[in-house]
Amino acid sequence: MTTDPGDPFVRVRGASEHNLRNVDVDIPRDAMVAFTGVSGSGKSSLAFGTLYAEAQRRYFESVAPYARRLLQQVGAPHVQEITGLPPAVALQQRRGAATSRSSVGTITTLSNLLRMLYSRAGDYPPGADHLAAEAFSPNTVAGACPRCHGLGVVHDVTEELLVPDRSLSIRDGAIAAWPGAWQGANLRSIVTGLGIDIDRPWSRLNKKDRDWLLFTDEQPSVLIKPQRDRIDHGYYGKFWSARKHVMHTLADSKSERMRERALRYVEDAPCPDCRGSGLRPEAIAVSFAGRSIAEVNQLPFVDLVEMLRPIAAAPEEMGEVAVRICADLLARVEVLLHLGLGYLSLGRSSTTLSPGEAQRLRIATQLRSGLFGVVYVLDEPSAGLHPADAQPLLDVLDRLTASGNSLFVVEHDLDVVRRADWVVDIGPGAGEAGGRVLYSGPVAGLEDVAESATSAHLFGRAEELAHDVRTPQGWLELTGVSRHNLRDVSVEIPLCVLTAVTGVSGSGKSTLVSQVLADDPKALESFDRLVLVDQRPIGRTPRSNLATYTGMFDAVRKLYAATDAARARGYGAGRFSFNVPEGRCETCQGEGFVAVELLFLPGTYAPCPTCHGARYNAETLEITYRGTNVAELLAMPVDLAATFLADVPAAARSLETLRDVGLGYLRLGQPATELSGGEAQRIKLATELQRARRGHALYLLDEPTTGLHPSDVALLLRQLHRLVDAGNTVVLVEHNLDAIATADWVIDLGPGGGDAGGQVIATGTPAEVALVEGSATAPYLAQRLSKMAPQGLSHPEMT
Repeated sequence: MTTDPGDPFVRVRGASEHNLRNVDVDIPRDAMVAFTGVSGSGKSSLAFGTLYAEAQRRYFESVAPYARRLLQQVGAPHVQEITGLPPAVALQQRRGAATSRSSVGTITTLSNLLRMLYSRAGDYPPGADHLAAEAFSPNTVAGACPRCHGLGVVHDVTEELLVPDRSLSIRDGAIAAWPGAWQGANLRSIVTGLGIDIDRPWSRLNKKDRDWLLFTDEQPSVLIKPQRDRIDHGYYGKFWSARKHVMHTLADSKSERMRERALRYVEDAPCPDCRGSGLRPEAIAVSFAGRSIAEVNQLPFVDLVEMLRPIAAAPEEMGEVAVRICADLLARVEVLLHLGLGYLSLGRSSTTLSPGEAQRLRIATQLRSGLFGVVYVLDEPSAGLHPADAQPLLDVLDRLTASGNSLFVVEHDLDVVRRADWVVDIGPGAGEAGGRVLYSGPVAGLEDVAESATSAHLFGRAEELAHDVRTPQGWLELTGVSRHNLRDVSVEIPLCVLTAVTGVSGSGKSTLVSQVLADDPKALESFDRLVLVDQRPIGRTPRSNLATYTGMFDAVRKLYAATDAARARGYGAGRFSFNVPEGRCETCQGEGFVAVELLFLPGTYAPCPTCHGARYNAETLEITYRGTNVAELLAMPVDLAATFLADVPAAARSLETLRDVGLGYLRLGQPATELSGGEAQRIKLATELQRARRGHALYLLDEPTTGLHPSDVALLLRQLHRLVDAGNTVVLVEHNLDAIATADWVIDLGPGGGDAGGQVIATGTPAEVALVEGSATAPYLAQRLSKMAPQGLSHPEMT
């Protein structure tokens, strides 16, 4: 393979990753290139599965075999040839790392600088020894608090959890955490033997006795005399306090049910020794600018900048080390402010970050890395962003390009696409209906591509979803709400309409909807059902998939069990599950793949040599329905399966609702681990839509349009309006202007994020909110409404 160093293009030939159809495409370097297309069209397969994967493969080939074991490898892509491809860095949408030790400070590496600042320039107490930088980290032996091991929280019981009803006596079960049956009777006998009245209400027992029964580590043995109705002979019984029993169960029990029961009596609380910082007292005692490192870790970035700025400007007073570190910190944090992340703090756990927040943190880190000649492959960098926050992001992306890098951006936001130098549009549809390059060239040229859904929306040819605004059929009033950055907020939620809760990132939208409204007793009383449709996974292992989650797989298994061949062999519906020994392949235990250990190389996975990925044993696969076995059916995309199973009502209803929310491209057996947060949320919505239920339900959705092409947004909105037309109330947290403009009511929070947010700025119809001064949403909403045709689809037509 030869490459012309003067050729300014990355040239791809014969890309066949996933649904790509032998794609040939030329993509310019040193430019911002947008990869567009409907969800599932193949754009990520080209950008990440082909280009990034090939760049990584070439890099790994240059690394010593032993070192490769330490690196997370990606598979070799299905492509004939790629020329002109520089090294690549992937910045993908990922949920916060599944560890409480990962934080905003560790993601951005800012914590390293801060620890160095305290080590080298901190004010130590008189007589204190100098501490190395690692002593200021809760993730090291030198710095971690001995009690909570650096986590900042301790897991402990409380009297309120152990004794939920203080009016009960011990005999009546006041200590709910104690075991039942014989063990519980044994403990009651021991307590009686200790001279404590087990028939007196818990609230009337001596406090010293109550605390001893719940929290002591003592385990005295008490002689239990024979009892006519229960015990034939005497014995010595050993006492267990409620806490000791709970902790022993959590540490040693092999029973998942018993562990789950014990967890009911445990809560997380800030560690009393380190007050939640995770640090040793010696580290907390060191200060800089009058604050401990624990206090600085909790400062929002907007406040941290104010602390650092005067120090960075005063070299004579503060000393060279402090000034240089503070100046570096200041420059890095200001980038985060420009990206709309000023409300975050260094100590914020990564598990609480949205995918968009985590990706912007990584983008900011790369901006300061000083790399050039690199391809940055970005996955929807605008996801989860209010329009007001998108402009600073685009400025940062421009800076990456200006530094001599190439940007390959998978994106649905049309403002980001318009900003690109080049667009590669994949389609025309999703799954089997996609996988072709419809256009590759400057953005303006896409206007002439009639079959492109992106072109229709980008150049104003797509049909608008304008509608007649509904009138609320009542109101749910929330008063004096204070949680996170919401401070004494009062707001009315309209009933039987679609409400969009808007505002910049961090303004309090998710807190109001997913926490306050979801937990409000009045809300629960006002509706027959509350349905929270979030972006959490539908399962955590590959054994959970689209078919099993929606329930359609039950109908499929019954279908195969009802065939003549299955009945002749005595196969029941259970035989067609890959989770049971009778039907699954025993080599891979129904996983479809096996782990392969390689000498001097990291272990990898390969298709099972027995079932070749089918997951079932040969006998099960001999049973066919219309010439198709169960593994082949699970491999079908929803669109194809909808035709194949059109006459099977239980499956057909599920499949149609999945198509209605734009998921026709997913395979029936697609593992839960391969689904994005947006896909998982739409699967939950489709599962809900397929259930024919009566009554008034409250549906709460958190950014349901995330990761969706504008044409898929239109599909989703039709379904949400269907729910309202059926007499339900829908409330969604949303940044997407199409969704906000077609809502019946808008609640706008702000004015900023974090401590600068948490207030209700405006409420009303979209047209009313668009006129409110001081609202960050209003000018963008006004602009969007002005583009909507006066005529449009009314709500009845949207169904």
